Amino acid sequence: MTERLLRTPTLHRVVKHNGIAYIGGIVADDDSLDMAGQTREVLKKLDAYLQEAESELSKLLSATIFITDMNLKPAMDAVWKEWLAPEDMPARATIGVADLGERTLIELIATAHY
Repeated sequence: MTERLLRTPTLHRVVKHNGIAYIGGIVADDDSLDMAGQTREVLKKLDAYLQEAESELSKLLSATIFITDMNLKPAMDAVWKEWLAPEDMPARATIGVADLGERTLIELIATAHY
């Protein structure tokens, strides 16, 4: 059975199927923040979406992070390492992209089991 949670006009924030939660398209609400601030906001939302999916940080399987400036990756990595215990870090890729929106610096998608 597929369960779709947190509907928006264009997507569901979380889709659950066969023990896996797919979490997509998380960006910061406050795009005036710097990379560290936007990353903190994105990860706070991810925490909430994992909870909605009946999952948690230790159950993260993978994360794909899109950032608009690879020179800002160290700031994003620092927040990531503060947020996750080393033993809970998922498989991850960080991809540089040209544009995520006017001042959006980071977008994250993730999968977790529940």
